[in-house]
Amino acid sequence: MESALVSHDCVLEAAVVPFEDKDELTKVKAFVILQDGEDAEGKFEILKEHVKDKIGKWKYPRQIEFVDALPKTATGKIQRFKLRA
Repeated sequence: MESALVSHDCVLEAAVVPFEDKDELTKVKAFVILQDGEDAEGKFEILKEHVKDKIGKWKYPRQIEFVDALPKTATGKIQRFKLRA
């Protein structure tokens, strides 16, 4: 899913983690850094449809949070445990 998100022209970087919804079902949440000059307005639907086209209609992030940076280790690995919290 991360590869599908990053393949869109407006996305610089993305990370995906699981989360529990109000019904305690596990869903997918994406954290996305947009390219410079891109506005988050209206991007949720655009990216959702882009991911559906790339990997399947049933496989897309149910939530997308647009962020300025992703937490990383000194070696550049994304710290997903911080995103889950």
